[in-house]
Amino acid sequence: MSLKNWDEMIRNNLAQIKIPKSVTLVAVSKRKPVKSIRVAYKYGVRDFGENYLQDAIPKIQALQDLPDIRWHYIGHIQSNKIKEIVKYFDMVQSVDRKKVLLKMQNTCEMQEKTLRILIQINIGKEPQKSGIFPENLAEFLQECEHYSRLEVQGLMGIPPVNCDPRPYFEEMHKLFQQYKTEFGLTTLSMGMSHDYQLAVESGATMVRIGTSIFGPRD
Repeated sequence: MSLKNWDEMIRNNLAQIKIPKSVTLVAVSKRKPVKSIRVAYKYGVRDFGENYLQDAIPKIQALQDLPDIRWHYIGHIQSNKIKEIVKYFDMVQSVDRKKVLLKMQNTCEMQEKTLRILIQINIGKEPQKSGIFPENLAEFLQECEHYSRLEVQGLMGIPPVNCDPRPYFEEMHKLFQQYKTEFGLTTLSMGMSHDYQLAVESGATMVRIGTSIFGPRD
């Protein structure tokens, strides 16, 4: 696809995404080229989400000329990749294990950096999915308070596929409200291309949209 066609497609797609100004749009750019990210940035997007570290780093390096771009790591966290995740990303949305907290804290200390994180909730209690169960959230939030370099900003969740997402979004919002004041939570990240409007209706403050911006992935 030519750059002109990329530009037109992404501009039109972004114009069709209707969310309140209070909701942060994270454009999920995994497996998409640098030129598509530049186009989305040109039309006002500042937050971009990546799942795969080896795919993300070259793009992050190539786009260092964009001063206010923000990178969100939304993939599964492997312990041996934490050093690079901390180095390259502004927010990590998929934190769900105590050993990850410790390693991130130690890495942040070495890099003299404070990292914003979201706790991933396995809202459907699916065995194949990452994330902590809702009933373990309070204990995990208390554990997070021991790590001065990690700034817990909120929660992230993905409902089970092929079902009505609304009950799961409502449960995520209920959890968010339950712990919001005590732990200073500000961000509820839920909703993707196919269900972001329902997520916003249920109280999402951040949505992660890929296909509806950049088109289908190969």
